[in-house]
Formats: sequence, structure tokens, C-alpha cells
Amino acid sequence: MPISQAKVKSVTSGDTLILTSVNNPNQERTLSLAFVSAPRLRKDGDEPFAFASRDFLRRTVVGKVVQFKILYSIPTGVKRDYGTVVLQTGESLPDASVSEGWVKLRDDAGRKDESEESRRLLDLLELEEARAKAASKGLWAPEGGKIETHDLQNHNDFLEQWKGKSLESIVERVLTGDRMIARLLLSATKHLQTLVLVGGIRAPMTKRTNTSDGKEVPAEPFGTEAQQFVESRLLQRSVKVEVLGVSPQGQLICVVRHPNGSIAEFLLKAGLARCTDHHSTLLGGEMTVLRQAEKHAKDNKIGLFKGHVNTKDSAAGASDAIVTRVQTADTIYLRNKSGPETRATLSSIRQPKPTDPKQAPFQADSKEFLRKKLIGKHVRFTIDGTKPASEGYEERDVVTVNLNNKNVALMLVEAGYASVIRHRRDDDDRSPYYDELLAAEEAAQKEEKGMWSPKPPAIKTYIDYSENLQKAKIQASVLQRQKKIPAIVDFVKSGSRFTILIPRENAKLTLVLSGIRAPRSARNPTEKPEPFGQEAHDFAVRRCMQRDVEIDIETTDKVGGFVGALYVNRENFAKLLLLEGLASVHTYSAEQSGNATELFAAEEKAKEGRKAIWHDYDPTKDLSASSNQGSTNEQALPAPSSSSAASTSNTNGTATKQDYRDALVTHIDPATCTLKLQLVSPTTTTPLASLMSAFRTFHLSPPSSAKSLPGPPKAGDYVAAKFSSDGEWYRARIRRNDRENKRADVLFLDYGNSELVPWDSLRPLEPQEKFGTRALTPQAVDGVMSGVRWPARGEYLADAVRFLEDRISGREVVLRVHGGGEGGTPLQVTVFEGEVDVNGEAVGEGLATIATEDKELLAKQEEAKKERRGVWEYGDLTED
Repeated sequence: MPISQAKVKSVTSGDTLILTSVNNPNQERTLSLAFVSAPRLRKDGDEPFAFASRDFLRRTVVGKVVQFKILYSIPTGVKRDYGTVVLQTGESLPDASVSEGWVKLRDDAGRKDESEESRRLLDLLELEEARAKAASKGLWAPEGGKIETHDLQNHNDFLEQWKGKSLESIVERVLTGDRMIARLLLSATKHLQTLVLVGGIRAPMTKRTNTSDGKEVPAEPFGTEAQQFVESRLLQRSVKVEVLGVSPQGQLICVVRHPNGSIAEFLLKAGLARCTDHHSTLLGGEMTVLRQAEKHAKDNKIGLFKGHVNTKDSAAGASDAIVTRVQTADTIYLRNKSGPETRATLSSIRQPKPTDPKQAPFQADSKEFLRKKLIGKHVRFTIDGTKPASEGYEERDVVTVNLNNKNVALMLVEAGYASVIRHRRDDDDRSPYYDELLAAEEAAQKEEKGMWSPKPPAIKTYIDYSENLQKAKIQASVLQRQKKIPAIVDFVKSGSRFTILIPRENAKLTLVLSGIRAPRSARNPTEKPEPFGQEAHDFAVRRCMQRDVEIDIETTDKVGGFVGALYVNRENFAKLLLLEGLASVHTYSAEQSGNATELFAAEEKAKEGRKAIWHDYDPTKDLSASSNQGSTNEQALPAPSSSSAASTSNTNGTATKQDYRDALVTHIDPATCTLKLQLVSPTTTTPLASLMSAFRTFHLSPPSSAKSLPGPPKAGDYVAAKFSSDGEWYRARIRRNDRENKRADVLFLDYGNSELVPWDSLRPLEPQEKFGTRALTPQAVDGVMSGVRWPARGEYLADAVRFLEDRISGREVVLRVHGGGEGGTPLQVTVFEGEVDVNGEAVGEGLATIATEDKELLAKQEEAKKERRGVWEYGDLTED
């Protein structure tokens, strides 16, 4: 008989091997050991010693190259070959198995092959079997050999017992690169056979048959290669399985290790799998190793990453900068030595959602947490990617920021002031510390920190004492008796005018610097600034915006502004403006402040250096006197704000009033693009927050939590209704009633959205004196965007609604109110998000047409027509 060579893929029992070609692993054949038989592994219960017999053969031959010789074949049914196997060590089979007592000679062994070679082998086997019997080896032992094998029944109980522990196991079958059937050796007599998911990775699927229709589904790219990669290394090998958790489908998530390490790492390095974020918190620090392995495959364009385009190496682009502003808990402004101020978003995290009633109250605390940590500080940042400009948002970098070698995003998540974004699989613009962020979020949730706390934060409300002169004078009398009052610069209105917050007094005020006059900056895009007015404004923003400062109050001006000194890092900011040539001394005010000598000296230095407003200074002329004549002191002129009427001039030179208001967009009607608004002011925001806090507490506690409506609701009734998205209770009014299905169409009074609510999710709005509409009027008001006409239906309307939802839904905006509001009529408004006119932007993007002959809107519409945007994509729809 010829001698052949093959590799042992697996063994099915103590006497049968599956062989593959050394050169072609896809060619397989089955070989049974000649003259012997072994006990069988069966689904309905193994024969005694079946596992031990197979395990001896498994440990002896699996994965090894052997030589084999076929002695005889039995053609009945499926042809089966019987022969002998010789290992490279010289050990031969079935000799070794018989010698150890793990197989026994067949009763008909002598009739299988009558050749001289077979006769000699049979004589040897009979001798070896007699010795094994005498020594009670293997099958010949008087007792034992029974193994109890079962499937996984209670996943949670198993996880509680074995989580974090390592179990000796055997891989019985490899389904895909990341799924396998494993035999977990719980004890010497108890085994568990179950499906195991390899933690931290997702491998492509192999070819399979759809159980619903019986059709064959082809393998995903590299699915077969991944399966073969794992099979050639793990099939029927002894491994260690570390139990991590259970998937939503009840499958064990584990780390599978062979002697050379984790199979997940090797799969990733070969480009045959991708990292998955779902298991990150289970793996902890080991996830970093897997990310590095995936990066190796991406860098070398292996396997799944053959066409991968490497992103910029963030470590190579590490830069130093100063944090100049904190816009939100996830967005900051950075300025480095070489360039202008840039806006950046912290990688992979999100501030508390303004539209989530549970998270929204923590927005102020999270922003303040970040402000205290970062404002004015030197940081080191790396750019992890770029978010392209889209739908009105400019392009911005996503960055990892480190303060004193500490990851700022990680600090926020650990404190419960930010959540972690779940990225798409192909989104590489993520934090390199993504796994640490996920682990920190899970810990913060368990510890109920920050926005994960069931208790809402204490709402801090600032009283605006610059609202009118009377309030300003009363508060000034209190503040004048204090020196170096700790404060925060909330906003910079111009080079010498600031909005100041005094936390310990719960006070908000406008501060005008005493002793100087700074050139006026433009208050809107159409206004022209005074020379160097914008430079003075920018300097004040860089040095003061959101900084912790100290103030001294001297007096008030005629419109409710507080006149005094501002100290940044214990330096008089008026002096700094003068040194930069961005202000001049106002003689009378300077002498009244008591700082005249210091301020005049600073001005003289700027004059000598010909800085800014003194660039053409002629010392032969006396400018000091004229600089304070014929011009109005900036401190005496009020700056318009979003919460007050601003004065402008019309074409006739007469003053007109423009009504600006802050508002939160709570809902957008998908059928009409009508806005639902909450007007933001201390007289509305604080009462609503207080009412909702009390309302939530009232409906969580008995007996109110068990109370239901006394009968079917009626249209027009005021009720408490549970919102399906968050399970919270809100004030609502019944619009329509569906008695057949026991549901009511309700309008949420304070947010403007509506929903069909089952009757059992409705309660009486009690007590009326505390929660009724007389206690607080409904806070949601209608708003119609002025000057624009929205599409009536179809895809264009859907695009317009999507634009508004992305641009302003759930955000605070500034409204310019043109009219309406009387008798329940909608407010006619122009909406500003930041400095962007959203009405004009919608027209410019072709999402709406103009309803009035406004020159600016008309110009934007003409541009949209020219570029064939939105509704104009097929030409001018107004033409005949």
C-alpha cells in the first residue's frame, strides 16, 4: 500500500480522523484506524469514556502533519478507509491508542485484511490490548468515564458564577471568524457546550442558508478566509475562554486565547475582522490592543482594509493652544500662536441633550464645569478628524484636548456631564481614547453622576439688574460697598462694555469700564464700526470672554449700566486697552475713578509707540483735550440685546424699535413648518423649570402616581399626560378623543408637540392652583418665519423640515419679532442661530421661496435660482 501525507484537521472519535491535503486545505478525507473501535459521542448521551478516548487522539494528532497508509476499505454505504498513521515523532496509530486502553480491537479484526503486514500488526495490537486490560487502562478501568455534557440554560446565572474567570475549553466547531461552538470544561465530569462570540471584533459572515426561504446567502468578502484562518488555528485545540458577558441574543461573549495569545488580535492584524464598539466596556484595557491590531491592518491595507485611505496621524499634528471660549460642554474655541481663533468639537462626546427633559437641566452645569477647567488655559490638542460643512454648519475639527496630560473629554464623561457618541463602523473621526470614554460613561451611569442622576440640579437664576435704571441703582448701592467682587464675563458687547455674572449675588449686569472711551464696534453686519472698534472688541474677547474676573462698581449710567473697573488676573483691563492703543482716556471719568494717573501713563505709552488709534499721533498737537470733546462716551450708550428692543434708524433718519427675544425651539410642525417656541427669560424659564421639577416629583409619588381619570376624557380637558419617548408627565390638553381605541390626541402645552396617548397614561391636572394654566400659562407659542413661503407637500417640504430640525430644533435662538402674538395669533419672526439669519439661509438653499419683496431675501432667492438649489432644481417655477 502507498504511504501518503496529510494534515489532521480534527477527530470525530477515538478512532476516526479528518485529514486535509497539505497543499490544499479544502481537500478532505476521513480515515478510521484499522482493526479498532472507540466509544461514540452522541447527542442523546455519550458512551462511557467516549470523550476521554477522543481527547487522547485529539491531543496526539490534531494540527500535525502525518503519514498514513490505507490497509483496507469497506464499500458499504459511504466508502470508508481504514489504515495506520505515523507521526513525525515516530509514534504510530492505532498502536498508541490500544496501548493506552482508549480503543479496543474489533471482534472481526482478523477478517478485515489477511495480508502478512496486517497479521503482524494485529498480533502486536492483541498483545498491547492484553497489557492495557491487565493495567486497567482507559476503557478497561472498572469505573468512571461518564461525562455530563449540557447546553447553556440560564445565561444570567452562568455569567454571575463565571464572569471574569478563565475556563479550559475545546473549540468543537468554527462557524465564522468571530463565532464558534466551544466545549467548556467546568469540571472533570461536567462540560458545557455552547455558542461563543469572540469579544471586541466583528468578522464577515460565511456562506449560509436563509432559514425563512431556504435560499443560499453568499459569503461576505473575506468571510471564508476569516473562518478558515480561525479553523486552522483553533479547531479542536485546547484554549482558554474568559467569560465577559452575554449578548442581547443570549450568547456568551468571551476572550478566546490559545497559547500564542488572543485569536481576536491575530484576526485583526490579518485584516479579517473589524473592531466593534459594543464590547468595549467588557474588554476594558484590552480593547486598546485590538485597536492597535486593526490599525496595523489599515496601515498595511490588508484584507478588509485593502482600499483603506489612512487618515492623518493625529499624534504628528499635536499642537499647543489657548482655550478662548467654551460654547457648550462639547465645543470650544482655540487660538494658537500662528492662526486665528478656530472652533473645535471634542471627539466622540456630546453635551447633555437640550431636547431631553432629563439631560437638559444639566447643560449649564456641564458648560460651567468645562469653563472652570479650560478657559484661558494652555492645552495640547490633536486633530482626530474633520466634520465637513453641511446644512448650514461650517466645517470643524474634532479634537482630543489634554490639560496637564489629562484628557478633557474623559473628565467630562467621568463627571457625568457628557455622553459618548456611538459612531458608525466606518467613522474613523473618533477619539483615540474611545474605549476609555465608554468605560467612564458606564461607571458614571452606575454611580448616578451628573446627568445620570435621578435628581435634577438646582437651577441657578440670575436677576438682570441692568434691565432698568431703578433696579441698577438699588443693586449698585449694595455692590459699591464691596471691593474686588468675584465675577464672570458672560459676554463681550464691545471693547469696554461687558455682560457680567456675579454668582454669589445671583446678579447679572452690564459693566461699562470707567475712565476710558473705546471705539465702537459694529452691532450688526450692516453697521460700520469706528476705526479700531473691531480690534478693541476682539482684544476684549480674547482676554476677558468667560474669564473669572474681579470688579469694582463706582456708579451707574443713564440706562442701567454699571460703571466701574474690571480686573483680569488682577490687572485693570482699562489699562490694558490703553496700552494697546485701543482706547483713550476719558478725563472726567478717570479722575472720578481714582485711577487717572495709571490710565494717563498707559495712554502715553501707546502714543509713544504709535499703536492702533494713535498710529498717526503727532505730539506737536494737543489731542488729549479734543479726544473727549464732540464724541459721546461709550459708557453712556446702551447696546442692544436679544432680550430688549434695539433702536435703529430708518431711511428718514427717525428711530424705530426692533423687538428681539431669546427663545427655545421645541417643535417643528412637519406639515407647515410652523415653529413651537418657548420664550426664554427669567420670568418664564425659571417658573417652568420649577413647575416641571415639582410636577415630576408629584407624579412619581403615591397617591398621585396611582390616580387615573374619573371617566373618559373630553375634548378641551386639561390633563397630565405621559410622553412615550421619555416616560415623563407633562401638562396637556385633549384635542380629540378615540373612544373605540381608548386613546386621546393631546397637545403638550409647554412644548407644542402632540401625540396619541392611551387613556391609562392620562391623569387629572391637579392641583389646579399649583399646576393649572392659571398657575403658569402654557409656555409653547406659535411662530411663523417671516418673509418665507414653504413648499406645500412632497420631498421639498420634507427637505425643509429636515433643515429646520437640524438647524434650530431643540436650540436656543434669537427672534426678531415683526408682529403677531395678539389673541393667540402666531408671532411673525426672523430666526437667528448665532449670527446666521435662518430665514435667509432657507431661501438661499432653495428650501423656501420669498413671500415679501425683501431685498436681502430676493437676492438670496436669485442666487438659489442661479445655482438650481432645492425647489429651483428644474428651473424657475414662477415662469409661465
